[in-house]
Amino acid sequence: MIRVLLVDDQPLIRSGFRALLDLEDDIEVVAEAADGQEGLALARQHLPDVALIDIQMAVMNGIEATRRIAADPSLAGVHVVMLTNYGMDEYVFDALRAGAAGFLVKDIMPEDLLHSVRVAARGDALLAPVITRRLIDRYVSQPPLTRAGSGLEELTSREREAVALAAQGLSNDEIAHRLVISPLTAKTHVNRAMAKLHARDRAQLVVLAYESGLVSPRNS
Repeated sequence: MIRVLLVDDQPLIRSGFRALLDLEDDIEVVAEAADGQEGLALARQHLPDVALIDIQMAVMNGIEATRRIAADPSLAGVHVVMLTNYGMDEYVFDALRAGAAGFLVKDIMPEDLLHSVRVAARGDALLAPVITRRLIDRYVSQPPLTRAGSGLEELTSREREAVALAAQGLSNDEIAHRLVISPLTAKTHVNRAMAKLHARDRAQLVVLAYESGLVSPRNS
């Protein structure tokens, strides 16, 4: 059973999402909150698999709530998916750095919402190609921020290749096809790279790949 926490200051949004999610046999909405502070408390209480959190809310916004969830070791199993009114919300990049696993636009189709919740529960990133493209473009104009002890030197050549492809938005299956390896091996390379780079999830791995200089936007 996938346990979901809904955090949004619009009751209509929460009730609509809940009505849809509760129809599924493998998904359960365990709690709702109207702001980030309440959402953080409920995350600690219920330990959901997925937290759907609105970006802009009073009291505590979604980015700060996400940052605190990501910083709490007891909430390591909570995958945050940000809710936004626009596909290119100005806070997308801040949210990724805070620890968000991905994004959903609030007018998403019902079947896409269900698919996204299941993807997030598996620990996979929800980065639409358009967001990945913008992420790449963001770093074209910035020099890499290579940091000592970032873990880059610990990556094997295969892990570096896997990270480079993940940074372009490729799935594990697509990485496997490109590198002529099995999907399981591709997933292993990505997971090991995440551990070495201390990335909370795949979305943060993409950010780290560009910020560290491991991947050059001009070559993506």
